[in-house]
Amino acid sequence: CLWTLAATLKETLKDAPVARAGALKKLLAPLDAVLEGFYSAILLHHFDSHHYTSPYSEATNNLISFIDLLEALLVSRAELELPLRCQRILFLKVSYVLNVISSSIPYVIKKKLILLLKKCVLYKSRENAKGGSLFLQTPSLCEDMLALSNVVLQVVNLTWLNQIPLSGKSGYFGSSETAPGHDSQGASDQTVLRALSLVVLKALEFKIHNSVTEAEIK
Repeated sequence: CLWTLAATLKETLKDAPVARAGALKKLLAPLDAVLEGFYSAILLHHFDSHHYTSPYSEATNNLISFIDLLEALLVSRAELELPLRCQRILFLKVSYVLNVISSSIPYVIKKKLILLLKKCVLYKSRENAKGGSLFLQTPSLCEDMLALSNVVLQVVNLTWLNQIPLSGKSGYFGSSETAPGHDSQGASDQTVLRALSLVVLKALEFKIHNSVTEAEIK
């Protein structure tokens, strides 16, 4: 079901621009509350269970399908003037994603979610994509980016980054150690390292530009 919905969304995005918004609203509006419920139920799951030990298990594949759907919802957001709740949920409840990333879930899922977070911080509304400033977004996007930035900065200020592996086998963020038998050159996943760094920098940038007082910026 998740795969079918994601595939339908992606196909709808290939429609003529005039028909796109109407088709998306028709598809997603009845599912809005359901998808938000899915988000909470799926991502609040206990990922330390034995069902997720293998990157090839059914549970892992289901989660990957759900992440693909979240990505399709993020892309489809640009088509609607007022985004639906299911298109905003990734920003408003980003803490769920951050918790999954720091759990003992297979590395392939951690990486997929980190790259999805990167797409969130780089997201631009259609008007903004035409050349507007990052800080003159639509009110809902500004609100969502601020919510995401606040949560990301809160966890980064704690020990969240130290729990994030930079490869499937060795090395954690901020660590200079490599696992036995691994040379230091190939120890860390540079794609994940860059994506994580970008998420933190963009969150910091957005927070600073939306801070009212100098004390808040400091």
